[in-house]
Amino acid sequence: MDKRILIIDDASLVRLYYRDALQRAGYSVDEAMNGLEALEKLLVTPADLLLVDINMPKMDGLTFLKSLRRQPMPLAATPAIVVSTEAAPQDVEAARRAGGNFYLVKPLTQDTLTRYVGLCCGIKS
Repeated sequence: MDKRILIIDDASLVRLYYRDALQRAGYSVDEAMNGLEALEKLLVTPADLLLVDINMPKMDGLTFLKSLRRQPMPLAATPAIVVSTEAAPQDVEAARRAGGNFYLVKPLTQDTLTRYVGLCCGIKS
């Protein structure tokens, strides 16, 4: 499959949960604890898809997405799934305006996670 996913979340247990599910599904996985670390990693090694939390220290997910979308192509076009505990319509809209492609509400089942990741990576389930 050889698709690289970058998980951007400050919660180590969330990253571990996503990593486990995605590696079992055959993806290569990297992690960042905040948007700033994610941008630094992406400038060195691009990813095929980003899983982005909203509430993080140093650089939150929405600020990260806005910064990402201002980068040169093809980096700026990297698909991003926003995953948050926030479920209000204004949160979904803010994530869309920032550049999120999909918005999922935590907690996620591993099946839902891998289904959306496969969709974004062009992999049929």
